[in-house]
Amino acid sequence: MLAEIITIGDEILIGQIVDTNSAFISKELNKIGIQVYQITSIQDDQEHIVKALKNAESNADIVLITGGLGPTNDDITKHTLCEYFDDHLVESKEVLEHVHHLFSKYFNRVPSEVNLLQAQVPSTAKVLSNPHGSAPGLWMEKNTTVFVAMPGVPYEMKYLLLDEVIPRVVKKFKRPFIYHKTLLTYGKGESDIAKSIETWENQLPQNIKLAYLPSLGKVRLRLSSKGTDEKELKKGLDNKMDQLVVLLKDIAIGFEEETSIEERIGALLVQRGHTVSLAESCTGGLIASKITSHAGASAYFKGALVAYDTKIKSEVLGVSSDLIKNHNVVSVAVAEEMATQSKKLFGTEYAIATTGIAGPTKGDGEDEVGTVCIAVSTPSEVISEKFSFGKARERVIMKSTNKAMELLLKEILKN
Repeated sequence: MLAEIITIGDEILIGQIVDTNSAFISKELNKIGIQVYQITSIQDDQEHIVKALKNAESNADIVLITGGLGPTNDDITKHTLCEYFDDHLVESKEVLEHVHHLFSKYFNRVPSEVNLLQAQVPSTAKVLSNPHGSAPGLWMEKNTTVFVAMPGVPYEMKYLLLDEVIPRVVKKFKRPFIYHKTLLTYGKGESDIAKSIETWENQLPQNIKLAYLPSLGKVRLRLSSKGTDEKELKKGLDNKMDQLVVLLKDIAIGFEEETSIEERIGALLVQRGHTVSLAESCTGGLIASKITSHAGASAYFKGALVAYDTKIKSEVLGVSSDLIKNHNVVSVAVAEEMATQSKKLFGTEYAIATTGIAGPTKGDGEDEVGTVCIAVSTPSEVISEKFSFGKARERVIMKSTNKAMELLLKEILKN
């Protein structure tokens, strides 16, 4: 079964916003056995939208549309659906009452005439309730294809998709099972991994596909399979994944669907009754952001100091100015001292420190752009490494963050 996603809005095409809706929709559809055939982003233009709808109808069983459902003149999705379905707009009493309720509860005023236009819907559409906004979702059918229009606001779209659209799709369509399992690895590149699992990969059955998904210091390995027997499908794929985990036990972190490296680190620290702190320079707080993005991080994460300026490293963090002068601010000696001082400052068992040159200029450092030193202080020692992560600033920061997590995990597992 195939689906097509159409995102409507000039703001996507000019790069003003990133289309996160399509990624979310694709992931949720895949869970229920629906394969996304194509994703199309188009202008707020009636002729363009009609053309996209015609193409999608010939390609897919279900077409999901986001954007263009607002009450203003540039929101033309409802009018275009009426043209495509040879329909007309009517007032929905349900939506009208909902709009009045929203404005009374949250704005303490009467909605304007423009806001009340949200209650105008195609006469043949099934209205999908949207408690988080004024624009309803719309479910329409033509020949054998289902068309669903949803607001472009991500949190509104997510609610409608999960609570209204997915249940209806599951009820209406008989779907195959699609099963994915993704192994997270850190510490080896794609080509090295491919070489080490070559024999295993060549022996995979035809219905199981392997995909390599490299990303700045980590590689995800995704196994995929599709079929009608869910139990046998999962059994066969899980068996092959178990074999892969054994082959890559030194670099395997866990499964993407179940954990991340930050969560794995957190679970191990809680298990041991230990905590971690950070002294970040070139990573600018990104490591702290990743750790605290997971619920429960307060159980093992004490805090971080972003010592971006060299003076802050000395005057606040307590790194000796003579050490910086003798070894250079970007050095393993300074990184080790930063980690040691962070551990003292926050009273933790572990600490990570990063110092480097993310670019585009060298700043206070003498090394080339992309040079990064990372240190991890543990209950028994301090380890450090010096890396060269290239010239691209974003790449340097991301690779530094991922490598720091990898080094911390290795040290925790050793103790």
